[in-house]
Amino acid sequence: MLLIAGLGNPGAKYQGNRHNIGFMAVDAIHRRHSFSPWSKKFKAEIAEGELGGQKVLLIKPQTFMNLSGESVGEAMRFYKLEPSDLVVIYDELDLPAGKARLKTGGGHGGHNGIKSIDAHSGREYRRLRLGIGHPGAKELVHNHVLGDFAKVDRDWLEPLFDTLADNADMLVRGEDSQLMNKIALALGGKAEEEAPKPEKKVTAKSHIHQARNHNQPRIPETGPMAEMLKRMFGKKGD
Repeated sequence: MLLIAGLGNPGAKYQGNRHNIGFMAVDAIHRRHSFSPWSKKFKAEIAEGELGGQKVLLIKPQTFMNLSGESVGEAMRFYKLEPSDLVVIYDELDLPAGKARLKTGGGHGGHNGIKSIDAHSGREYRRLRLGIGHPGAKELVHNHVLGDFAKVDRDWLEPLFDTLADNADMLVRGEDSQLMNKIALALGGKAEEEAPKPEKKVTAKSHIHQARNHNQPRIPETGPMAEMLKRMFGKKGD
């Protein structure tokens, strides 16, 4: 079984918050595929279904963000799942709005929901970070994450959720880079390219050596120019 957890805060008050983008993403997957209706278990709302021929549990912890790990950890213990069976979807301040990154393991980056899951479930699970942008100053962060998305944000939220929902089976197959490319292309970006192969190393000369020898003009030894240079730079008495 694959457990896909979307993070957020419960209740109508928080429904449209940037901090709830994880809930929104999981809701989009739920709408697109044949999952059971939402029910309550593990201090969460859960729904069962299949993606790519594999059983999947969608989970939205109802413990409030800072205690998300209590809910996710309880579900993992019940189904005897390992961290590798978990994908967590959440908001990321340090990514521009509309950007997504997916990787296994890593730090919590100050995100209290992830900090809680790390404590209850281990750290080696896949983390799908959805960028919400940074307000620019630390004192503005709280109101930013707990503020609602603006109407203009629909321009990137809708294609993001549609692409994620359409290709959610890639999470089951572990096709992480392919999924990221599809999301990037859907939002008008470019697919990530493989890192270029390193060029053959050439022994470099020092910058002083290069300055002395590379394309240096030939100094005339005779004629009017030679006499002028001799007067300007020659030793006293020359």
